[in-house]
Amino acid sequence: MNQEPSSQEELIYQLALSLSPQIGCKTARKLLEHFGTAKEIFASNCPKTLHQIASLKQQGLAAIINKQCLDRAAAELAFASKEGIQVISISSNRYPKRLKHYQDAPIVLYYKGTAPLNPAKIVAIVGTRKPSTRGRMQCERLVSELQQYNLVVVSGLAYGIDVCAHQKCQQLNIPNIGVVAHGLDSIYPKGHRKIADKMLKNGGLLSEFPSKTQALPQHFPMRNRIIAGMVDAVIVVETALKGGSMITAKIAADYSKDVFALPGSVDDALSKGCNHLIKSHKASLLEGAKDIAYHLRWKKPKKGMQQQLFVQLSKKEQQIVDLLVGKREMHLDQILGQTAINSSQLASILLELELKGIVRPLAGKSFRLQ
Repeated sequence: MNQEPSSQEELIYQLALSLSPQIGCKTARKLLEHFGTAKEIFASNCPKTLHQIASLKQQGLAAIINKQCLDRAAAELAFASKEGIQVISISSNRYPKRLKHYQDAPIVLYYKGTAPLNPAKIVAIVGTRKPSTRGRMQCERLVSELQQYNLVVVSGLAYGIDVCAHQKCQQLNIPNIGVVAHGLDSIYPKGHRKIADKMLKNGGLLSEFPSKTQALPQHFPMRNRIIAGMVDAVIVVETALKGGSMITAKIAADYSKDVFALPGSVDDALSKGCNHLIKSHKASLLEGAKDIAYHLRWKKPKKGMQQQLFVQLSKKEQQIVDLLVGKREMHLDQILGQTAINSSQLASILLELELKGIVRPLAGKSFRLQ
């Protein structure tokens, strides 16, 4: 699953797999890992084998055995091509590398826009849908401070802090991506259509949902895992104890991402979530962009110089680097479990990456990027 789909046909099969009923992201990945390609999954005529591999129920088995969803996948791909929407498979090099290693990552994403999905620096800014004047000002200040680091900003295009972050990014010409909870044939909320159209010129819209999918309540937590997974860090500006921002922060922490929160008064209901994240050690206290740059070891880019992350790496070296991108640290056993590299060879590769100044060893056989 590390190569581009070899043909348009394989992409259609992968898309059909993602559209099949009762087959979630984890199940789809199990099947792909076993069969190698989506086409081979649909070519299987053994319900017993399919059930043993992924515990598929009757409806999911029928979708594969009877090759359901192939026509729908072809139609979806044709629609995407007509509307300028990229259909990105998890086996594509264009898929967000920071996201793809998590087992609940979608096997297909839909993207429309110009901003890169794999930039050198990328952070998410989230917060309450009903921010205070202070919250909006803090959000705008933070975005302004982040501009100097040549990064991409991600948010959810929702009311409040989300759209405030997008608007300030547009004002400062910072590439920004909105991850939405519906198909890319519509915009929710409708009032954000204007900013969404502007984002396509210097940013983009990303979704795991095909066309004609509405913004249902259960889709928003699903959207939040994509926001958390595709970035280096999640920044929470203002939030109550419950809400989508807290869900995103929790997912990010579970993914071993850096989480930052702007503190507020203990009497302020809209600061209780941020204060709780800091108090419970799930987020670092954030005063400004310098704190993020320090934790993530960012350096200000020199004017006139293009930033390149890593060059002249072998295929296996790049595989390990991709695993470590966006994580605080990763234990040796975790790296072994997510690669096909044996322990002695892995030790040699990690040493080589350390000598190149790319990987830093930590206590307890853990590693992180420099």
